[in-house]
Amino acid sequence: MSHAAEPSYRQRIGYQAGLLGGSTLLAAALLVMGDMATRDTIELRRAEDLKASLSQVIPPAIHDNDLLAQPLTLENADGEPVTVYRALDGVQVKAVAYRIIGIGYAGEIESIMAVDAKGRILGVRVLSHAETPGLGDKIEVAKDDWILAFNGLSLGDPPAERWAVKKDGGDFDQFSGATITPRGVVGSIRRGLEFFESHREALTSPAQITKADPDAPVRSQP
Repeated sequence: MSHAAEPSYRQRIGYQAGLLGGSTLLAAALLVMGDMATRDTIELRRAEDLKASLSQVIPPAIHDNDLLAQPLTLENADGEPVTVYRALDGVQVKAVAYRIIGIGYAGEIESIMAVDAKGRILGVRVLSHAETPGLGDKIEVAKDDWILAFNGLSLGDPPAERWAVKKDGGDFDQFSGATITPRGVVGSIRRGLEFFESHREALTSPAQITKADPDAPVRSQP
């Protein structure tokens, strides 16, 4: 049984290249459409996760604003931007919260810390880390209450030089077999308190809410 000869245009290099290019463009378009369809959902989930973390370190009873609505952006000692979430009662700042980073045994330890207007810690929660299970993961509040020992402390209580683990001459417990992990967390909290002290006026000044354009997003200034 004989088959019909394939049209000659299909054998041309230009046709093959065009077919390949068209398939690639179609695949790329589908990827872009998929990304656009899921982007809003992903951002919404991230905002929900952040709100949940903030609610663990900032008591809902002390503020009447949306913590994510009007953040500030300030620079830390290394010149890097830090996003600050303010707990407001009217325009009065009751507390601020921001991410802090420490270096543990297996890499970065990201936490969120809340400080009241007087510079005292309201709470610290670890957001992400890669520390050893059963040792370094005691920094998680779900695994151990170690992280709760920082509540109520400030840069002067204890003094700055005592913000270290006991093995380094400080006031804070380390874990048996895992000193590097708590050392990284304690150091990040101390630097977070130093950030608060260096920006105290900007962080605690009453919020000034302005809205020049009725259709423009609300922005607040320190």
